[in-house]
Amino acid sequence: MTEHGVEASAEVDRPDEPVGPAVLRVLAAALVCGSAVLLFAVHVRPLAYVPLVVGVALAFVVDRVLGRDLLVVAVGMSIVSSIPLAADLSDAGIARFAVALSLAVVVPYVLSHRVFGDDVIRFPWRTGRPWTRFQWGYLVVVVAAGYLVLPFYFLSSGAYQNWPTVVEPDEIARLFVGVNAVGTWDELFFICTVFALLRRHFPVALANVLQATVFVSFLWELGYRSWGPLLTLPFALVQGWTFSRTKSLTYVLVVHLLFDAIVFMVLVHAHSPHLFDVFVTAPR
Repeated sequence: MTEHGVEASAEVDRPDEPVGPAVLRVLAAALVCGSAVLLFAVHVRPLAYVPLVVGVALAFVVDRVLGRDLLVVAVGMSIVSSIPLAADLSDAGIARFAVALSLAVVVPYVLSHRVFGDDVIRFPWRTGRPWTRFQWGYLVVVVAAGYLVLPFYFLSSGAYQNWPTVVEPDEIARLFVGVNAVGTWDELFFICTVFALLRRHFPVALANVLQATVFVSFLWELGYRSWGPLLTLPFALVQGWTFSRTKSLTYVLVVHLLFDAIVFMVLVHAHSPHLFDVFVTAPR
C-alpha cells in the first residue's frame, strides 16, 4: 500500500466525459462530507445515511469520476460508523477499533485501485527531499502549542472524562498504544484517502474544508467535545494544508504524533495527577 515520493493529493487526468455544473459537484461532495456531522457528531442514524447516499447518487449524475471517488469516501465513512467511537481500552474495544478502522482504510484503497483502476490514494512515506528549517521549526511550535493549550482544554472542560480512567501501568500502556494508533489512522484516512480524493476534483481550500468536516466530526464522537472543535478544526485544516505543501505522509504523521504524545500525557495526568505533573496551564 505504500508509495514512495509520490504526490498523493495531485489532480489526475479524468476520462473525457461531460462534467456537471460546478455547483452540483460541490453540493454532492458537501452532502457526503456533511453527513459526517450527523453520523458522528449529532449521531442521528439511520437518517444520517440519507445525505450520504443522495450525495453519491448526485455525483454519479453530474460527474461519473466524482461519483466513484465519493462512493469510496462514503464506504470508508460507513465502515467507521459501524462501531461506537467512544474511547474503549478493553480487549473487545481495542479489537473492534482495530478491525473497523483498518477496513476503513483498506477497503477504500482496494476499491479505488483494484475496482476503479485509479491510483489517487497513496501513502508517500518518503519524498526524497530533506525537511526544511521551517518544517523543523514548525515541529517545535506544535509541541509548544500542545503543551500550553491541551492541558487547559482537557482539564477545564472535563473532556478528559470522555476517555477511560487510566491508573494501572497496563491501562496507561493501552492508552498510549490507542492514542498513537488512532492518530496514525487519522492521517491515513482523512488526509491520504478523503483529502486526496477530494483534491482530485476541487481546489485545495475547498477539499480541505470538506475533509476537515469529516475529521472534526469523528474527533467529536471520539471525545474532543465541549469547545474541542475550536482546536480540532484548525488542526485538521492545517494538517490538510501541510500535506498539500509537503506531499509527505511522514511529516504530517510526525506532527500528529507529537501532538498526541501531549494528549496522552495530559490524559494520564488528569486521572493520576502525580504523573506528568509538568503542565503550567493545567487548572489547579
